[in-house]
Amino acid sequence: MQTRDQLRQQSDQLQALLGRCDLLVSPDEMQATYARLAEEINRQLAGRLPVVLAVMNGGLVSAGQIVPRLTFPLELSYLHATRYRGATTGGALKWLAQPDIELAGREVLLIDDILDEGHTLAAVREWCLDAGAERVWIAVATEKAHERKVPDLAADFPGIVVPDRYIFGEGMDYHGYFRNLPGIHALPEGE
Repeated sequence: MQTRDQLRQQSDQLQALLGRCDLLVSPDEMQATYARLAEEINRQLAGRLPVVLAVMNGGLVSAGQIVPRLTFPLELSYLHATRYRGATTGGALKWLAQPDIELAGREVLLIDDILDEGHTLAAVREWCLDAGAERVWIAVATEKAHERKVPDLAADFPGIVVPDRYIFGEGMDYHGYFRNLPGIHALPEGE
C-alpha cells in the first residue's frame, strides 16, 4: 500500500508528464465528433431496437457521450474484455464481464474509445456473432492512422483520426490514469 506522500509524489509526476504532452484533439473537437457519430448512428439504427454495448473501460466515456444523443429505443449494457490491463502494449484477451442481455437475433452496437490494431474489437465482434447477434456495428471515438489493423475490421461509425502515437484522455489511459481528461493527449515524441 502506498503512503500518502508516495501518492502525492506520483500525482506530481503525472501532472508534470501531462504538462509535457501534446494536445492532439481539443475537447470541443471531441464533442463535435460525438455529436456527428450520434447523428450517423441515429440515421442508421433508428427503428432497429439494437443492443448497445459499451466496451469497458475505455468505451465508458465514449458511450457516456454518444448514448444520451441517441433518439431511438435501445437496450444498454456493457462488456469488459481487455488486452492491455494498464500496459502500453496489448497481450492475450481476457474477459472480465460479459453483457447481461440476450444477443440472439439482435443487432448490436459496440461503442469503444479507439480502433488501434483492432484485436480486442475483432474478438468482441466475433463473440457477439457467436452469441447469435444478427449484425454487429462498431462505433469508435478515435481511430489510429496506421496499416496494422486486423484484416476485415473497420468501424461502421469512425470517430476522429489520430496519429500513431501513444494517446490518452476521453476514456483512454496512461497506466490506468487520465481516462477522465477531455480531449486527446499524446506522450511527447520519444517517451
